[in-house]
Amino acid sequence: MKHSHRYTASFIMAFATALPLLVSAQPEEKIRDGLTHGAVVVTAVRPTLPLKVVADPKEFNQAPVSDGADYLKKIPGFSLIRNGGANGDPVLRGMFGSRLNILIDGSTLLGACGNRMDAPTSYLAPENYDELTVIKGPQTVTGGPGASAGTIRFDRRPQRFDTAGMRFDGSVLGGAWGRNEQRADLTVGTPEGYLRLMVNQAHAGDYEDGAGRSVPSGWDKWNTDLAVGWTPADHTRLELSAGTGDGAARYAGRGMDGVRFRRNSFGLRFEKSHLSGLLDTLEAQIYYNQADHVMDNYTLRQVPPQGKPMASELERQIVGARFAATLPWGNDVKLVSGLDAQIHQRQSRAIKVDESVPWAKQVSFSQVGFFNELTWYMTEQTRMVSGARLDWIQTKDHRQLSTTANQQRHAVLPSAFMRYERDLKRLPAMAYIGVGHVARFPDYWELFSPKLGPTGSFNAFDGIQPEKTTQLDLGARYATDRLQVWTSAYLGYVHNFIVFKALNAKAGDAQATNINGRMMGGELGANWQLATHWRVENSLAYAWGENTRDNKPLPQMPPLEMRFGLRYDDSRLSAGAIWRVVAAQHRYALEQGNVVGKDWGPSADFSLLSVNAGYRINKTTQLAVGIENVLNKNYAEHLNRAGNAGFGYPADNSVPIHEPGRMVWARLRLKF
Repeated sequence: MKHSHRYTASFIMAFATALPLLVSAQPEEKIRDGLTHGAVVVTAVRPTLPLKVVADPKEFNQAPVSDGADYLKKIPGFSLIRNGGANGDPVLRGMFGSRLNILIDGSTLLGACGNRMDAPTSYLAPENYDELTVIKGPQTVTGGPGASAGTIRFDRRPQRFDTAGMRFDGSVLGGAWGRNEQRADLTVGTPEGYLRLMVNQAHAGDYEDGAGRSVPSGWDKWNTDLAVGWTPADHTRLELSAGTGDGAARYAGRGMDGVRFRRNSFGLRFEKSHLSGLLDTLEAQIYYNQADHVMDNYTLRQVPPQGKPMASELERQIVGARFAATLPWGNDVKLVSGLDAQIHQRQSRAIKVDESVPWAKQVSFSQVGFFNELTWYMTEQTRMVSGARLDWIQTKDHRQLSTTANQQRHAVLPSAFMRYERDLKRLPAMAYIGVGHVARFPDYWELFSPKLGPTGSFNAFDGIQPEKTTQLDLGARYATDRLQVWTSAYLGYVHNFIVFKALNAKAGDAQATNINGRMMGGELGANWQLATHWRVENSLAYAWGENTRDNKPLPQMPPLEMRFGLRYDDSRLSAGAIWRVVAAQHRYALEQGNVVGKDWGPSADFSLLSVNAGYRINKTTQLAVGIENVLNKNYAEHLNRAGNAGFGYPADNSVPIHEPGRMVWARLRLKF
């Protein structure tokens, strides 16, 4: 993974060679309202509603991303616990982990590493999906259990053909530090069915920070997914899917690197809509996801002089199912009712060159949930949306050397919400207010990763209690042809908030305990059409949290962040500039955090300027180029890991990993 600029040069040469052959055709007109206009390089993802964001990952032509979390951080309210070059963990409004329900084509995929080296989003390439949906706060119950911070969905849309045909969407990308990517999405079909193949391969070398220092951060990833669909009628679909992928990543902030991120996925889903009688829509889905992860300290780095080679393999398997039915009650009421279930287990083993080590089963989980979500169209201007779910969850500790070996825990946990929405009569605006409650069972990392549990017990499995979050969400949106302004705010209380406290500098030596916490904050955005081809896009996000037990800040809270964007677009040529301004963070909880990161003190403010441009060569071909961190600022994010001593950083974990310096990139896309 040694970085090289040869990749960048070769890709730019390819683009330059292709240009004369492609400029003859006429540009395509406006394509997608609110997301893409010609060769647009979008400067910000805008919400469809103040609490809901819908975006097309294929159309988001900002800097290249490494995975799903890297894409999410571009949405106001999201931040990222940085992990170097790839595989960071997404954070929404300061909330992390299983407080975010992340669904991939409706299924659950969780990583296997005990320290979340492989976050769920690290296994997916965003551009292999057609639609990203984010619902902020506990304002839906249809996505699964525990979504106290929000629900995130990466989905592929159903494919339908009026006549036999083919669709293709592919791209090549090159950039600094050997960054290169090749992607292809090919679908062939008839009115009766389709075959869709999606492949991508991506590589990045170690980047250099703003001071010119090389940061161990290189990575490789590839994915292949296949879907076969049967569409015997306009509103009927049966789809069988299968996928696999793998990768590797160097981690400047860890004592080991990830040398395998293997994913195997299988799914079968059925959808039928526009039914008559009591039912309008039926949905059924079953799936299997496997994450096979290997980490070691010798493949992608040199073993420390005083250390020894170490490696381990970890595997998680998940089998899940979901069934839902939409029942219309007249023209004014719609009810979505259903159930979802999961069974998953995790096992691990040490890897030794001279002997075969058997697998050791560590934990098993099972969950069954029932949900109902009702939308009542009270008048033409008002709506009431409400929902409730009940989850039965059971887990067992299979670790034979554990003090809780073969013990089981189970719980029955309720969740519910209610939201009132109103369109204003005299203004082109809407507003909403809602309240939600979620009881969240501790996840694997909270039960098994800490060395100690509450009150100094030797096991967190028998001591950590479920979280109970109650939150008020409110917001508004004003929209005309020239001006859109939106805001979303929240105020919440978490009983038994789960927090980690570092015991020493060793990785994994932490104590998990329950506290109580208050939180509040929100997001604000404005988009103004200055002139026919000019638009300003601005956003602000703020999150605040307080540990009410100890009267100190909640850990791992992102600082105030603002984005200012200016964009030009004439349907053929587009250009954009983004100025990201991040305030200093002086509210922190020293040595506290989560399984991935901890607070080690305050962080400094910084600002970054990025520029980009796009050119629609013809109806099928687009070129985009950009420069990130134009001024080559040397900075570190507040949510970050400290450098590991194995790479020459201080042994006391006191120096954070610095972010990439100036990066140049170019991308050529072909779509027909």
